[in-house]
Formats: sequence, structure tokens, C-alpha cells
Amino acid sequence: MKKTLLKTLTGAGLALAAATTVMAQATWKPERNVEIISGTAAGGAVDRANRAVQRIWQEKKIVEVSTIVMNKPGGGNTIAWNYINQHAGDGHYVSIAPYTLLTNKLVGTSPLTWSDFTPISLLFNEYMTVAVRADSPIKTGADLIARLKKDPSSLSVAVASTLGNHIHIGIAKAMKAAGVDIRKMKVIAFKSSGESVTNLLGGHIDVVSSTTPNVIAHVQAGTIRVIAITSAQRMPGALATVPTWSEQGIDGTFSASQGAIGPKGLNAAQVAFWEGAFQKLSQSDEWKKELAASYWDGNYLPAKDAAKYYETQAAELRGILTDIGLVK
Repeated sequence: MKKTLLKTLTGAGLALAAATTVMAQATWKPERNVEIISGTAAGGAVDRANRAVQRIWQEKKIVEVSTIVMNKPGGGNTIAWNYINQHAGDGHYVSIAPYTLLTNKLVGTSPLTWSDFTPISLLFNEYMTVAVRADSPIKTGADLIARLKKDPSSLSVAVASTLGNHIHIGIAKAMKAAGVDIRKMKVIAFKSSGESVTNLLGGHIDVVSSTTPNVIAHVQAGTIRVIAITSAQRMPGALATVPTWSEQGIDGTFSASQGAIGPKGLNAAQVAFWEGAFQKLSQSDEWKKELAASYWDGNYLPAKDAAKYYETQAAELRGILTDIGLVK
């Protein structure tokens, strides 16, 4: 009788403990400071996105605990990604994942790819611009193409933060379509697009391929000239005078989706919390203003759809990167 009672009590205790664990997982939320990991130096577009997320979460109280942006630049985001996965299963680490999450493993920059993390959501599409200094003799996309067709290595082209990423693809796709030998182009990777533009202004680089947020202030100041953009249609505002590649007769339309990831091994409740946090972010007026100011197109998708997108894109990118000469 005692043994039976003990077994019953023990079974009940285990069941209660299991139920408590399930309830805790079902209602998971961060209990301490959350680190938002930025894989580029301060000032780049990805860093700006991370900081906008942090600010809006705090202002709107979407995330109730404190949050901080941690910059871990280097290795084309590899340093940041290694840091994130040092905290496997810990929901207190998230990051806006640039397109290099798909390209880095293909080109050998990093052993890590999207499936080594926990996809949380997609957030926005971004477009790439090609810019020169305001005093450059290169006035149009046709001028750039003419120079590079004559001698592909005659101009230095800055990208960030690694070769083979969406910023590199943004200019390489258009140049290939125009008949340039893109494998011979002189392409240099900087730690952020902010650093690329600084080197352009300093006369150390001839051309910059960059996402939109990094050129707007310089366009408004009249210090650089944007000669093309990869969007299907012209952008408004400060970029309204910038022609698309297609307007210039070149097949250069291209966009890259940026999303949110967490460390590998997050459970369903942790994913659900962050999925909800990013969905609330995407619905806020503050985020929509940030998208408009950066010339980004919002495209929130939940975790399962984000994973499907990454899988499909990774398969398609191999062909593009083979053309550039970064994948054999």
C-alpha cells in the first residue's frame, strides 16, 4: 500500500513538474537584458536596422526587459554569428540577419548558413545603389559600363561587408548583363557600407555599391552621385532622380530580404515570443517610418515562411555566385 501510494505521489509529482515546464515554455518571455547582435561596424545599414529595432521595442514596450545593440564586426558577419551560437538555446540573443547569411557559406567566407540558426522572421527587402563622387567623370550607368568593358580592373569598387554578398551581387549582376568581365573587376570589401562611402569621399575608391540608407544623406549634401539602383521602379524623395538599371537598358533588377534570427536550438515558445515581437514591430508606425526613410520595402513573414525563403534563395544563389567567379 505504501509503495503504491509512493508511486502514485511520485507519478503525480513528475506529471506536475512536466506540466509546469510546459506552461513555462508556453508563456516564455525574456527575463534579463536582451542582446541584439550587429555583425557590422556602427553606421552600416544592418547596424541601423538593429538599432531601429532596439529603439522601437523600448519606446513601444514591445519587449519589456532592457535591450542593447552589440557590434561584432569582422569576417563578413562570422564573428557575430559565432558569438550568437555560443548561446545555443538562449532566447536572450537575436539579430537582424543580412543576406550574407545565405551567401557566406557558398563562397567559403564562413562555415555557417541560415540552417545553423533559428529563423524567426523576414522583415524587409532592400535595394542596392551604385554611386560615385560628385566630381567623378562617370555620370551614368553607361559611363561606368564603358570604362569596365574596356578594362574591368580600371576602377576600384567598394562593397560591404564581404565579397559575394547581396551588395556585391547588386553591381555584378548589372555589369554581367552589360557584357563586363565581372571576374576581373577590382572589388574591395569594407566592414560596413558607411566605411565604403567614407573611402569614396576620401578618394581611395572609385565606385561604391551600397544599400540605400548609406547614400541618402550624401546625395542630399551633393557630395556623391548615385547613377543606378536595382529596384524595379524609381524610388521617391532624395533618390527620385536616380534611374533604375532597367531604365538604362540593363537587366539589373535585384532585391535582398533581411530577416531576424536567434541562436540554434530555440524552442517553439521562444520563437513564438520573438515572432510576435517582430510582427508588432512591423505593424508599428515608427517602423514604417524607418522603412520609408531607408527606402526599404516591408515584407514581414513568420518563422516557417522565413525558413522556406532562405532554403529557396540559397539554391538560386549558387548560379549567380558561380558567374561572379566565387563558386566553382
